[in-house]
Amino acid sequence: MLMRKTLAIIMAGGEGKRLYPLTRDRAKPAVPFGGIYRLIDFTLSNCVNSNLRKILILPQYKCLSLDRHMRLGWHIFNSELGEFITSLHPQQRIGDKWYQGTADAIYQNFYTIHAEKPDHILILSGDHVYKMNYADMLQYHHERNAQLTIASIEIPRKQGSHFGIFEVDEKYHILDFTEKPADPKPLPFNKDYCFASMGIYIFNTETLSDVLQDDALRTTEHDFGKNIIPAMIKHNYRVYAYNFKDENKNEAKYWRDVGTIDSYWEANMDLVSVSPVFNLYDQNWPIRTYQGQYPPSKTVFAQEDESVEEPRRMGVALDSVISHGCIISGGRVQNSVLSPDVRINSYSFVYKSVIFEEVEIGRHAMIKNAIIDKEVRIPPGTKIGFDLEEDSKKYTVSEGGIVVIPKGMKIEP
Repeated sequence: MLMRKTLAIIMAGGEGKRLYPLTRDRAKPAVPFGGIYRLIDFTLSNCVNSNLRKILILPQYKCLSLDRHMRLGWHIFNSELGEFITSLHPQQRIGDKWYQGTADAIYQNFYTIHAEKPDHILILSGDHVYKMNYADMLQYHHERNAQLTIASIEIPRKQGSHFGIFEVDEKYHILDFTEKPADPKPLPFNKDYCFASMGIYIFNTETLSDVLQDDALRTTEHDFGKNIIPAMIKHNYRVYAYNFKDENKNEAKYWRDVGTIDSYWEANMDLVSVSPVFNLYDQNWPIRTYQGQYPPSKTVFAQEDESVEEPRRMGVALDSVISHGCIISGGRVQNSVLSPDVRINSYSFVYKSVIFEEVEIGRHAMIKNAIIDKEVRIPPGTKIGFDLEEDSKKYTVSEGGIVVIPKGMKIEP
């Protein structure tokens, strides 16, 4: 009954500037991940696996590919039973401005929220990678008679300056909240760790309505982390932290905000390790997505004669994720993630790279530590990732040395 009276709202309107150029033509939640998925698929799959079936998505920027993905892959609920996944675009119901912050995005859509009459509102981000049963968090919220519950993850204090950090007592009641503090407050039961916000909130609907109306009358950034949560703590609302339970069921809890090129690349590289931290093959917690009608992937050419003048022509993939529709035609792929419909031509080498859909790697090309966006043709003999100084003159190169080729870029031979 708790889940049936809960409305999930997925924030999908961020520009994702730190992921540029992957977000040049698409919203951050629509960025591909792990070969066949989009980032939003992980949050949506958590909702479905938690039996949460009333979902609003709030997009804003460059949402065409996100809308297409939702239309093709996520119309899975029965409207006759009151179930839905609906994209709710800015409507300017209460003014002539776009969303001014995360809190304002919810405030502008309260007309729709009130129409559903939920008891609780679960606010989620559409661009994080993790597995979580939201029903457990909602039960926790209900048992404590909380007005706001915030999902939190234990992290080492030395990393706390990169997150929003909570100070809590022994009962997980939140005493203070600080964005990216220089000296994070430790947990009362473990001085080496602190509580970081995951950006997942459960509000009582009436409480949320009150605090958003109050915030709308003030000159603020209209942001949950910067304004709403600190104000609720200051005014003694019942605000609790929920210690994240990871449905990934690995030794280390897995939650990633893949908000930069380097963190995005690292998260993809984890998937091709021998024992990845994040398990995509868990039948008890499936990750859904839209998959196009592609033929099976295949490798061709297995030259055994080493006496030829050219290197051995072997179509092979090692320690890699290879999506459907890919053809590895006499080239070598190692420690890489290939999205659907990628072609790797003879004598080429792709290493520790993420390749998006409809990319073709020409003969004798060498690609290392790269992310290549959709519909790019790599000319024969091209080298990428071996000379970062030269690469930076033509492409985007991250702080960690990852070379990014934007969607559809024309590369000179």
